This record gives sequence, C-alpha cells and structure tokens, in this order.
Amino acid sequence: MTALLRYQGALLLRSQRWLAPFVAYAAFVAVGVRPGDPVLDSLGYAAAGLVPFAAWLVRICVTSEPGAARDCAAAAAGPVRVHAAALLTGLAGTLLTGALAAGAALLVCDGAATGPGAAAVAAALVTAVCALTGSAVGALTGRPLVRRRGHGILAAALGSLLALVLAPSPARGAVSALVSGARSGTAEVPLTAVAVALALAAAAGTAACLAAARRG
Repeated sequence: MTALLRYQGALLLRSQRWLAPFVAYAAFVAVGVRPGDPVLDSLGYAAAGLVPFAAWLVRICVTSEPGAARDCAAAAAGPVRVHAAALLTGLAGTLLTGALAAGAALLVCDGAATGPGAAAVAAALVTAVCALTGSAVGALTGRPLVRRRGHGILAAALGSLLALVLAPSPARGAVSALVSGARSGTAEVPLTAVAVALALAAAAGTAACLAAARRG
C-alpha cells in the first residue's frame, strides 16, 4: 500500500489539478481568517471550507490516472487497493491543507480566552472531522459510483452543502461546537462527531472500493 500511496501522490502532484482547489481554499481562508479574530471562530470557518475542498480533491485523485495506467495498476495490485490508495491520497492532502490553515489561524488569531493547548486540540479534531466528511462526499460522488463528470460535480457540491447544513452531519456539529465555544471560551469538539465522521468515511470508501472491484 505504501508504494501505491506514493504513486497516487506523485500522480496528483504532477497533474497540477490540485492547484485549483488549493488556491480556492487559500482564498477562502484569507478572506475569513483575520488577525485578532477569536481563534475558535476562525478555526470553525477554516474547517468548514475543508468539506468542499476534500470532496473536490478526492474526486481529482480518483480520476487523475489514465485508464490504461489504472488498468495496469489494478492488474498488479488489485482494483480495491488502487482505489483505496487514491481515496487515502485525497484525504491526506486535505488533512495537510487543513493543518496549514489551522496553524495559520492559531498564529494570527486571538486565543487568549481559550488557551493555546485547548485551541490546538480543537483545531486537530475539527480539521479531522471536516476532512473525513468531505472525503466521504468525494468518494460517493466520484468514479466509479458516479461516472459522468457533470453529474459528479453537481452531486459533490450538493453533498458538501448538505454536510454543512444538516443537523445530523458531524461536520456541522463540530463547526457549530467551535462557534458556540468562541462565545463561552470552551474549545470542545464532540468526540461523537469524530466517530461518526470516521464511520461515514469508512463506509463511503468501502462502497467506492467495492464498486471499483465489480467494474475492475
């Protein structure tokens, strides 16, 4: 699996298709995260943007490989492992990007009312929740579950929106907890949100990998 992850990572970097979502997310963070703002508000804002970013990046990862190369990789390592590596590459890229955004928020925003340690833990948890939720959306709206690009883009956009507004969504719960905590000074992200996000990402990834195996 390590070799497949390196291969998928190299494909993503060389394709430069990651630039569009990265620049869009960087602009989103630059607009909404300002020096002196409450750190929890800023962390929640930056994490919310990770949901569509993750869906976009995961879709890029599962479609960046040419068909012939993908068939060769699937024949050598199996379609499930190949597709899982693509999904994990998208998730890893999202986590890295979210860590950079959270680090910037922790550096420039006002964390006096919260404390640096508590804010850092909250940043790690909310980043993980939103990255996992967005990756689940990307896995369900990308190849092979959704073949047509236009349909996949619309589904990913709608799925990301629902993940941010529906009450049962772990991403909404984690972001809302930080926004509420900014007013009370408590940096608490529900651990249930982490567990639900992890379960959603695992279920979506499994469904996508099984579909890839059937169409192998």
